[in-house]
Amino acid sequence: MPNVDFPSELLLANRFYFELSLKFKGGNETVDAVFLECQKFQKDQKIIEIVEVAKAQWAKAKLGQLVTTKIPGRSTVENLVLKRGLTDSVALWQWFTDIESGKWDSDHVSAGSLNMFDQAGTVKAKFDFTGAWPTRYSTSDANAQSSEIAIEELELAVDGFTRSQ
Repeated sequence: MPNVDFPSELLLANRFYFELSLKFKGGNETVDAVFLECQKFQKDQKIIEIVEVAKAQWAKAKLGQLVTTKIPGRSTVENLVLKRGLTDSVALWQWFTDIESGKWDSDHVSAGSLNMFDQAGTVKAKFDFTGAWPTRYSTSDANAQSSEIAIEELELAVDGFTRSQ
């Protein structure tokens, strides 16, 4: 039997939280936020299919057999959707309104990271991304009779991401 190194810990979906760190060009500050839900953290490799006609005759046909070859195409990255309890911080809202008002320059498009922590507060996975900017900001419905926590949702377009840990 081959020698296999198994992961030391499996990361469970119900035992972590995400920390978002954004770094803006020309500034020393980072915008940090803790999110309890992250959706659409996905990178896809597109497929290019090349269909060729083989030289050999195929059955009773005078032409050759069609042969399909699949090769990797360009990668695409889905937008990130992050959810957290609504706080009194307006940093994410300000970022959204800056982009909305036309400040779509290198000072407002951010690089950052999304860190996945376990319950002990140890970083277990880290994803670094580039070219991030908010495409949607929303809050949950308001109901004076509800005891649920108000939710803030932020959708980020990103150029790309890598896993660094």
